Formats: sequence, C-alpha cells, structure tokens
Amino acid sequence: MPLPTTKARLTARTLLLGDRIDTAGLERSDLISTTPLAFRSGAAGYAVLFRYGVAVLVGLSPVEEDELLRALGPRLFGRYERIEDESTVVEIAPEQDDQVVPGGPVAVRALTPPRLLVIADVLAKNAALSRDEREVGKVIEVMEPFAAALARTGKTPSNRRQMLKTIGQALQVQHRLAGRVEIEDKPDILWDQPEFERLWLRLADEYELKERATSLARKLAVIDDTAHALTEIIDTERGVRLEVTIIALIVVEVLVAFYELFVRGSTH
Repeated sequence: MPLPTTKARLTARTLLLGDRIDTAGLERSDLISTTPLAFRSGAAGYAVLFRYGVAVLVGLSPVEEDELLRALGPRLFGRYERIEDESTVVEIAPEQDDQVVPGGPVAVRALTPPRLLVIADVLAKNAALSRDEREVGKVIEVMEPFAAALARTGKTPSNRRQMLKTIGQALQVQHRLAGRVEIEDKPDILWDQPEFERLWLRLADEYELKERATSLARKLAVIDDTAHALTEIIDTERGVRLEVTIIALIVVEVLVAFYELFVRGSTH
C-alpha cells in the first residue's frame, strides 16, 4: 500500500503515552523506518513510535487507534493514566510545494516516507516539550515560595520536610529530562535526504522548538541553582547546630569538672 500522493486531508494525532516505549524487536513486514519505528497501520493509516513515550498516528480511525494502543500496552513504561493528545491536519496537495501555514494545516505534495518522518518528528518533539514544560513549571511553582520567603525574611522556611521534598522533586525532574529528547537534533532521514530539511525547519519554526528548548534549559538551570542553594543552607544550618551542640557539651564537661574540683576541695 503506497503512501498517499493524491489530494487528501488526513488527521495526525500525537499521543503522550508514557515515559518510554520499548520498540525493540517489533519486526514488521510493512516497516517504513526503524528509527523511529514507523509502519503502516489500519486500512490506510500510519504509526510512528518514539522511544521517549510519544506516538504519532496518521489517518487512523478511532477503532484502529484503540487496537494499536492496546497492542502497545505491554511495551509502555511509566504509562500515563490519562493520555494527552494533539491533532494536526496534514493536507496532501500534489500541485503545491511543501508548506506550513501558520495555525493551519501542514501541506505536502505527497505523503512520502521522508515527509511522514519529518512531520512526525516535529509533532512528537512538540508534545514532549509541552509535557516537560508542564513538569518544570510545577516544580518552579513549588520552589518559588521557599525562595520568596528566604528573600523576605533571610531565614529558611520552618517546614523543612516540605523543603526537602521539593528539592527531591526538582532533582527527579532533572533526572527525567536529562538526555530524554534532543529537541534541536534533526531526524536521521535528513542525513540521507537533505532536500526535506526545509520542511523540517519550517515545522520546527512553527512550533518554536528551538526557542522553547532554550527556555526550558534556562528554567532547569534555575531549578538546579535553587535546589543547590537550599541544600547548602540546610547543610550549613545542620553544621551550625552540630557546632553549638559540641560547644554545649564542652561547656557541660567543663562545669562538671569544676564542680567535681569544688566538691572535692570542700570535702578536704
């Protein structure tokens, strides 16, 4: 079944399924690509699976989508309770050049394998970015009151357990995002067929991938700096308390020694 080359409008649904999809060992006779894993699905549709937990489904009916998702179930790790999805219209117009209409459909002359992979790459990265932006935003919202209280009073918040929990959340987000998706990396297909790079650049610009990735990196740096600052403050306060305890013990020991000397002196 060849990919569509006549005029048509297809819906591309981008689904956030989980933290990771295990695509190893999925050998099919209808493969379009192995990295990412892309294959024909349903009566006239296509599926592109990305290991960082995103699936892009093009031209599938709701029933066909459900069947595919059920089949993917055992291969999902960190599966989300609620699947988030976005829809994009792909317009096949043989008489036009490839173009991306701002806020409108993605128009291509034909849905060839390179075009399918380029479109899926950008849609998947957009979905992954949206997820990561939400996670980072939640951590910043939690950390902001601690930083504000520290700036206002010069003292660390009294709820140390919550502060430690927040630091843990920040470190967890950093760990999950580190190296998960290389947003600015071009898809592998462009190494062999660079003539489709212009389409990829237009799509990347439409979804502002570079700008959002830069903004996300800055926010992660803020989280890292804040977490380290709070950790150092906790360590410093713990060190001060330890020093005070040691000094108190020394004072007590000295007092006991003087007391013993006084008592013994008075008895003699």
